Amino acid sequence: MFRRLIPFDQAKRIINDQLKLGALGEEEIPLLEACNRVLARDVVSALDIPPFDRSTVDGYAVKAEDTFNAQENQPIKLITRGMVNVGEKPKIQVGVGEAAEIVTGAPIPEGADAVVMVEVTDRKEAELYVFRAVTRDENVMKRGADIRKGEIVLKAGQVLSASEIGVLAAIGLTKVKVFKIPLVAVLSTGAEVTEPGKELSAGRIYDINAYSLSTAVRESGGNPIYLGVVPDDEIQLRRALKHALDTANMVITSGGVSVGPKDLTPKIVNSLGEPGVIVSGIAVKPGKPTTVALIGKKPVFSLPGHPTSALLLFHLLVRPVIQLISGRPSTEGKTIKA
Repeated sequence: MFRRLIPFDQAKRIINDQLKLGALGEEEIPLLEACNRVLARDVVSALDIPPFDRSTVDGYAVKAEDTFNAQENQPIKLITRGMVNVGEKPKIQVGVGEAAEIVTGAPIPEGADAVVMVEVTDRKEAELYVFRAVTRDENVMKRGADIRKGEIVLKAGQVLSASEIGVLAAIGLTKVKVFKIPLVAVLSTGAEVTEPGKELSAGRIYDINAYSLSTAVRESGGNPIYLGVVPDDEIQLRRALKHALDTANMVITSGGVSVGPKDLTPKIVNSLGEPGVIVSGIAVKPGKPTTVALIGKKPVFSLPGHPTSALLLFHLLVRPVIQLISGRPSTEGKTIKA
């Protein structure tokens, strides 16, 4: 069925117009399994972070006004009323002329509005001498300083890395809604192709494409399903392609797309369902015999057998589609005039 070559831009338009694909849907997964997944919905914080005013230093919680006259050679004297530790609600109320010992991260007790660093104090039993004044809210992280209740902390479409997952944990989430990962069947064709690990007989080569393309699929946000090497036999190739379409959301083949007597892939793919082949040859070099089909709602990309051509056309045509149906932002390469 070969073939009227069409310009690359026209091929892209046909693919975009015909496929009309979007994200596959969403699923809820444990936060610890969400690395490199794509957020399906905006996340709104249900609480302030931190959820209370907290000390940023070790020292003493005080009323700032009580320290205004403190000087290095003329300290002011306060009376300590106990200690505030992390992880507990303060049981102390700081009054005028009083202080409460406090550690970094502990909640500010009622009545206090600043923290004096321990380095500028001198304590003698219950008496505390302060050698430097502090202002209101000094050494205090205010409630909601990092995240405010009702704030959108992450937006749909963001890829979750360590920092984003840390934000989700900070607001108390253990699960998150993400886009489903597309399953992409990958198979190679050709009588000369041998799976790595098997004995390489005369006249044969190892299967480069399935491994490089499977890796590229994973880099693009898909989950590759390697279906092995299929010989140039119509019955076996038809069976393999049907299995691929039943198993995956899209299919990538390499080899068997030119005009030789053993190049069976376009003909067989076209017979598997409507609308069939939508692109049959592109005016690019390398990659001219590339074929694209749509079987039902599942795209089939049949790439050339040459490893460089296959990988190049993958990045030009296939990668954007995988990114689209996985909900990822597109990272198409830049065009530079020669």
